[in-house]
Amino acid sequence: MKLNSNNQGLAAETAAAHFLQQQGLVLITQNYSCRYGEIDLIMRDKQTLVFVEVRLRSHRAFASAADSIDHRKQQKLIRAAQYYLQANALNSPCRFDAILFNNTEYRAPDWIRNAIDT
Repeated sequence: MKLNSNNQGLAAETAAAHFLQQQGLVLITQNYSCRYGEIDLIMRDKQTLVFVEVRLRSHRAFASAADSIDHRKQQKLIRAAQYYLQANALNSPCRFDAILFNNTEYRAPDWIRNAIDT
């Protein structure tokens, strides 16, 4: 059975969360949504809050998973993260990571720490 794009995205996010948990991160929330955008995963890595963008590209004809996180998407992520921090009265170190799947097997993702400079 072939998954539609929404189900593929959810499967990639779930696989990314499991991968990061195996690396020692703790899942705070998945699919956080606010008026500024959506954050796929919010996790904690020791004392650091990690906002994670998960990207899946089953075909490289358009762009790689990394290339799909353009400047506009980065700005939306930053605004959504700022809103999350403010709404939850948090003042902790933060970073933006990316988990990239360039296949639909959801294995061996690329993990880019500090994928977005703020």
